[in-house]
Amino acid sequence: MKTPVFEEVDPASDCDCPGCVHWRRVLPLSSRLGPSGPLGHPAARARVLGLAGVARTPMALALAVSAGAVLGTVPAVAAVHAPARPGLPPADGHDETPQGHRAPLHGPAGKPALPVNPGKAVRGPTTTRAAIISRARTWIDAQVPYSMDDYWRDGYRQDCSGFVSMAWNLAGNEWTGSLGSFGVRITRDRLQPGDILLFHNPDNPERGSHVVIFGGWTDYTHTQYVAYEQAPPRARKQSTPYAYWTNSDRYVPYRYRGITEGAGGPPPSTSTRYPGAAYFGTGADNAYVTQLGRLLVDRGGRRFYPTGPGPRWSAADRRATQAFQRAQGWKGADADGLPGPRTWSYLVGRKGRNIPAVTAGPDSTGTVPGYPGRAVFRPGANDAQVTALGRQLVKKGFGTYYTSGPGPRWGEADRRNVEAFQRAQGWRGGAADGYPGPETWRRLFS
Repeated sequence: MKTPVFEEVDPASDCDCPGCVHWRRVLPLSSRLGPSGPLGHPAARARVLGLAGVARTPMALALAVSAGAVLGTVPAVAAVHAPARPGLPPADGHDETPQGHRAPLHGPAGKPALPVNPGKAVRGPTTTRAAIISRARTWIDAQVPYSMDDYWRDGYRQDCSGFVSMAWNLAGNEWTGSLGSFGVRITRDRLQPGDILLFHNPDNPERGSHVVIFGGWTDYTHTQYVAYEQAPPRARKQSTPYAYWTNSDRYVPYRYRGITEGAGGPPPSTSTRYPGAAYFGTGADNAYVTQLGRLLVDRGGRRFYPTGPGPRWSAADRRATQAFQRAQGWKGADADGLPGPRTWSYLVGRKGRNIPAVTAGPDSTGTVPGYPGRAVFRPGANDAQVTALGRQLVKKGFGTYYTSGPGPRWGEADRRNVEAFQRAQGWRGGAADGYPGPETWRRLFS
């Protein structure tokens, strides 16, 4: 049998199989370990070729392994290709993100554009939370590939610490061992968009060290958050368990010293400037949410707030915002319950129409008032819509179970009266459970 020959083959750089994802993580580290330059892609160490084509026998594989041992290389066995599953931890169970050390920004020719300031930096230029998130999104939108050696066109190194240096608009490329000096440590309950979660492993910085930008909680339990990060194979934004997939107990929250809102949070809630979408929505907890609620209450939205308004975003804020947007005649994405620049300018500038009051029946145009949502009619709810519902039930002759009232707090008397009305429509089972849905509401007020 003729001796097989070896041919170097590099696979496609964007392959997302677990094997290639793993080697893309460790390739920059491996390339520095070769005695005479880069060793090449470990997942493509050798392909065994016979003179008449590719050798596919077990003996050929054994020859490849033997030859690799003689030559001092380790031939890689092809990984089983399977699509990467988004939202899961790295395929090998480790968040290996090798990174460069402190370095200046790089110019178009790949040469340093600025000197590295000696000593311990403690403060960079001022910025806002909205600006940090906006800068982070530019790399995600551009799908900047991960690399500890390459620099993106803005001069920042394409690894996790370069990503945060870019988002914080620092004057140079920092690393996990120096980023903490630009921030102040905070507690988990004070995290806000633009803060970071940092893990630096001083014993082996390229083993586990990582940093991500906190983008806001995804639910009220505060166990998942939106992470903006630079990780193999490219910049990404995804829901992540707190604090991270691995080494969770070693991540430390930091707040950038240059945040113009200050270490204690946003300025007093009297700002007329739109703060940015990052301050509103699920998980938001800041003074701008309080300001939004007060503005909505002033424009007729008091009935949506049984308590407050307060700094933690809630369904009441969304419903009140949506009611205000619909009062302006906006529809679709313009009335999604999340305040954008136009909604904010209308509220702070006292422009447009107020939120219409709820009536006990059709309004002056004969239109049925908008259905407020199921959350209003649940045990413990306290809302003016409950009073309006009760009065309409009495008006329709279905107030038998009220011993007093009706009032704003949802109770068993409300549920039983609604059930009686639903059964009068011929409904049974789940359609007559005593909780008003859109059709029950329409028939009551029509």
